[in-house]
Amino acid sequence: MKINYSGKWAIAILVMFVTTQLMAARPKIIPKTPAIAAKSYIMVDYNSGKILASENEDEAVEPASITKLMTAYVVFDELSQGNIDLKDEVTISKKAWKTPGSRMFIKVNSKVPVELLLKGMIIQSGNDASVALAEFIAGSEDSFAALMNQHAHNLGMKNTHFVNSTGLPDSQHLTTAKDLAKLAAALIRRFPEYYRWYSVKQFKYNKINQFNRNKLLWRDKSVDGMKTGYTKSAGYCLVASSKREDMRLITIVLGTKSVSARAQESQKLLNFGFRFYETHEVYKGDESIKQIDVYKGNQDSLGLGLSRSLYVTIPRGEYKNLKPVMQVQDVVIAPVAKGERLGEISLQLSDKVISKIPLISLNDVPEGSFFKRLKDSILLIFK
Repeated sequence: MKINYSGKWAIAILVMFVTTQLMAARPKIIPKTPAIAAKSYIMVDYNSGKILASENEDEAVEPASITKLMTAYVVFDELSQGNIDLKDEVTISKKAWKTPGSRMFIKVNSKVPVELLLKGMIIQSGNDASVALAEFIAGSEDSFAALMNQHAHNLGMKNTHFVNSTGLPDSQHLTTAKDLAKLAAALIRRFPEYYRWYSVKQFKYNKINQFNRNKLLWRDKSVDGMKTGYTKSAGYCLVASSKREDMRLITIVLGTKSVSARAQESQKLLNFGFRFYETHEVYKGDESIKQIDVYKGNQDSLGLGLSRSLYVTIPRGEYKNLKPVMQVQDVVIAPVAKGERLGEISLQLSDKVISKIPLISLNDVPEGSFFKRLKDSILLIFK
């Protein structure tokens, strides 16, 4: 019997093609998040803002020394506005000197530059340095706490209330894992020149050398910050930020049982997030994505784009299956203002919309001449 090999090869190729298509269409399997031994936790992608894992993320808890992220944020903001300078010398009050807990060991009535106080607060978690900075900026720690709360409001930290600059226990001094993720991301984004201090492993002041309490700085070279905290009522807490290639993750674990536990639980989250997810910049902000016709204007076309870059965090290997869908206003008539919403772009994965963002005008389009408007009026009748 004569075998038709060409027919067999055709069938084999067809089977392989169908199998490949079915496998490509099948969504990637993401296992459940590892068990995390903490009162609450969250893991967020820095660029996309997508929450990859969380539990009790909106539960109000004491943040302990993680409070100092907001203390630093306020000081950084004052620096960026030019209200203070890193070289400004701060006279240390008796209250700052006597503040209990972790200390930088500054001396009462001494003058210490803002930069050294910031390093003492960030690297050594000095409560004395935190109070000194608060008093320097706002006159008193109470007034500074009001400033902290205003910044928290501006950042959308809806379940946060601060009463001091240190994180020392107080029943009214509360925040959440989700709110802390917002703060951490904003600090990294707004103040990269100061964020680098969170990766410093040790700092010496007054002949006393102290080590950064964030053990992940030694264990994982991708971790470049941020802050630890501990009180008996808050437990052991850690905010960590890690960047591998172009992807940055922020993790918050609150209320673990030990120094090693907060590092271990944070590492679990980071390994899980980087293993099973990837983040992509799909479109850059302020770049033209689509050209559309404009009628009755001083130009015939207009570029549409996004006000900010669009990032998505998706299961690894799924980027090829991401589908953009654009909806644009049917007829656009001048005048058009820069930033005016004229459509929307949606990103779909496995027939689910995972992100939506407005399409906006990238520039102004004033009205055209009388004859241009007349001409386009006629065109619109036929359109």
